[in-house]
Amino acid sequence: MEIDINSYLNEKFNIEQKDIRTYSPLTLAYIGDSIFDLVIRSILVNKGNTPVNKLHQRASQIVKAPTQAAMVLAMMDELTEEEKEWYRRGRNSKPHTKAKNASTMDYLEATGFEAVMGYLYLKGDMERICSLVNRGISLLQLDL
Repeated sequence: MEIDINSYLNEKFNIEQKDIRTYSPLTLAYIGDSIFDLVIRSILVNKGNTPVNKLHQRASQIVKAPTQAAMVLAMMDELTEEEKEWYRRGRNSKPHTKAKNASTMDYLEATGFEAVMGYLYLKGDMERICSLVNRGISLLQLDL
């Protein structure tokens, strides 16, 4: 089952689809961060009713930069060449913000990961997003 949330939203809000290649890696990381957060929060919520503060604590441990960096590095060999290129572009970008609770390297690695998530989202490939997130969870043995 193919799910293209972005195209659905573009249709509902009468927005013309743009060429993904014209987006900066930081723009892709911006939306990719939200998509990754949405996937993780959805997994947690769908496991059953849980106090919101516990949901927040669990989600925060996974969506933070060091975990994202570890996740993308653990599955680097499994990324396609196109995904690796977006990862490199995101990692090598010059963010205008500083990492709050992460090393600069973790922050840049996480930005690369988020750029891949954003690229896949705008491409309409939720299947690949879920596959990568699932693989990352498995490789890092994260307890969701």
